[in-house]
Amino acid sequence: MADILIIGGGIAGLSAAATLAAHADVTLLEAEDQLGYHASGRSAAVFLEDYGNNVVRALNHASIDHHRHANGGVLSPRGMLLVARPFERDRFLREANSFGMAEISKDEAQGIIPILHPENTGFIAHREAFFDLDANCLLQNYRKTALQNGAKILTGSRVSKITKTAAGWQVAAGEVAHDATILINAAGAWVDEIAQMAGIPPLGFQTMRRSMARLPAPSGHDVSGWPFLISVGERWYAKPDAGSWIVSPAEEDPVQPMDAWPDDMVLAEGLDRYEEMVSEPVTRVETSWAGLRTFAPDQTLVLGADVNSHSFFWLGGQGGYGFQTAPAASRLIADLVLGRPAEMSTDIEKALSPHRFSE
Repeated sequence: MADILIIGGGIAGLSAAATLAAHADVTLLEAEDQLGYHASGRSAAVFLEDYGNNVVRALNHASIDHHRHANGGVLSPRGMLLVARPFERDRFLREANSFGMAEISKDEAQGIIPILHPENTGFIAHREAFFDLDANCLLQNYRKTALQNGAKILTGSRVSKITKTAAGWQVAAGEVAHDATILINAAGAWVDEIAQMAGIPPLGFQTMRRSMARLPAPSGHDVSGWPFLISVGERWYAKPDAGSWIVSPAEEDPVQPMDAWPDDMVLAEGLDRYEEMVSEPVTRVETSWAGLRTFAPDQTLVLGADVNSHSFFWLGGQGGYGFQTAPAASRLIADLVLGRPAEMSTDIEKALSPHRFSE
């Protein structure tokens, strides 16, 4: 019998497996044939310490040292520009202050990204401390650590039945039944579905689609040194990627858990919003894709034992913060599962606990 069974092989489940496997027998089940297939494999892969609400930011802060140093680090400098239209001054000031950004002139901004539209771009703010995050490297580091620590990672293992037993849990995946004392639900968009299979009431997670389009570098510019570019209100964002320029409509459209694909109309509308703020029109989309972002009702991660079962742990609701928060979130779930004092403050632990939905 495995001590701990984790359902879900995205960044949440994989980092938890790596952290827990040093202390217990761990088996991880991933429904797809590869790890990180859904949300984790389609992330924008950036790190901003001041992104998210206060609870998310606390996890970001507790994760940054790992991101910088563990296994050589996964962060590289990118920088960030926030742009607003001429009539968005008040919102621009609020967001720039929230992100810790300094306002710069249009001339300064065009020296950084020369395609900014000189009339439609009213206000610009800049921040150096914004990073690309090598998502695949982080996934592979956690996979390697998990295996080195003795974890079993089973892909192509779609869960079909979950049964509560006297000793813990039995989970059927394909032709195999897995027994464990502790069950960790890190199933991404399917967290509520997995909970219901286990006889645990769902918490009301909502899955949102977010799309991305890969464009040729505008007018042949070398975009490799350009910063992450985002509009006030997150109406769209753009960033360099492997010599190309990727743009997202930044939509949060509710969808059912699925293998997501982009909606052509949503993508076109997002690219139109982007084109308003730049002087180079979109002439061709090289490729496009979509991913899933799953949120709890209060937009904060859910981490901890279920109120009805102390052997069933939630590790869900990462939304767009899964990679940013993974080091701290995996350490916290390990602390809670192993019954040791938590690294995070009591207030943060309570704010993440599933018990908050029953109070």
